[in-house]
Amino acid sequence: MFKFIHTADIHLDSPLRGLEVHEDAPVQEIRGATRRAFTNLVDLALEEAVAFLLIAGDVFDGDWKDFNTALFFNREMGRLEQAGIKVFLISGNHDAASSIAKTLSLPANVVRFSAESCESAELPELRVAVHGRSYPAMEVTENLAAEYPEIVEGYFNIGLLHTALSGRPGHAPYAPCSKGDLNAKGYHYWALGHVHSAEMVAEDPHIVFPGNIQGRHIRECGAKSVTLVQVNEGRIVEIQCREVDVLRWEVCRVDLTDCGSPIMIIDEIRSALMEKLAEADGRPLAVRIILEGVCPMHEDLQVRQHYWVEEFRSIAASLGSIWLERVKFKTRRSVGLEDLIGEDSPLYSVLQAAGSLELDEELLAKLEVELSGLRSKMPPELMEPGTLLNGNREQLSDALEEVREMLIAGLLRQGGSE
Repeated sequence: MFKFIHTADIHLDSPLRGLEVHEDAPVQEIRGATRRAFTNLVDLALEEAVAFLLIAGDVFDGDWKDFNTALFFNREMGRLEQAGIKVFLISGNHDAASSIAKTLSLPANVVRFSAESCESAELPELRVAVHGRSYPAMEVTENLAAEYPEIVEGYFNIGLLHTALSGRPGHAPYAPCSKGDLNAKGYHYWALGHVHSAEMVAEDPHIVFPGNIQGRHIRECGAKSVTLVQVNEGRIVEIQCREVDVLRWEVCRVDLTDCGSPIMIIDEIRSALMEKLAEADGRPLAVRIILEGVCPMHEDLQVRQHYWVEEFRSIAASLGSIWLERVKFKTRRSVGLEDLIGEDSPLYSVLQAAGSLELDEELLAKLEVELSGLRSKMPPELMEPGTLLNGNREQLSDALEEVREMLIAGLLRQGGSE
């Protein structure tokens, strides 16, 4: 019987995006998060006395030029070497862009598979064979799995592959292949990387994405973990997800239906944040609040967004290790415009016009072109994922909806209807 850990998409020293622009953000915790998560991974390997560690690509984060990143990685590998734990890794698309990854000399316990062709490595004492291939370039469009070798008879066979399979949202379609392609090899376990969300793709044979070990922005929310696998007599008998992240991103949806006073809103926000904090098991949280529901205070929320954001930041600060990444105002008014001011009011026509603002396809296309020209000139804080300058058409339309609601709320207030 033996155990191994499967991980991928470490992205050492990758910056966590969306918090550093805030004055109260935990800057040091943010900057060191990926390293501390990786140390947690190594600690887990030592605690569980695993036989080996599989890394399915993207140890590094693109063309990162600080060699201290490489020294840190080798120190952690050295800890495993002292415990007799082997490491098998392949280079992913980000590693292929990294000058560090290409020149790094690795400790003796680390096997890095070639980028020229698929290779196999055997552990005869465990009767284990690991097959893998590194990326030769940043973009790999061919089916790498097709060239993986046949099984080593009598061994527990593992395929190590950096791929999006037949496609996963938000991930480039690199090294495309199907579950059928993988099944045809007859391996017992496919250790995949590239997709940052954990996914058990199949169980016979096991095809697994472990996800990344540390969320880096709001699109990588929730717990981040590695996959711990136990094998007995050539069969997988247990698979566990073991959390190693040190700072967690969460989306907190708060239903403000029937909240008719500031104190009711504050109570709902505090309760929702406390629930998220309890689920984090002591980890600091970066939270995006999304306000939803038919709310009697819809207009006030829209007109005084800055005030409410600061109020929510104050609540978060009072609870401890919570920082607000963003607040999105998605509530709806409890009555129609015609009921608020009457269809005969001159203001009604103005409000109707504001409410009918839309972006047609032609205008959206023009905006995308214009924004693409601005992106290279903008400061980093304006280029975070989900911001207008770095958004897609859906996000542009979303931004228009926010502007439209703010405009209507402002007109209602100026019209004296509150």
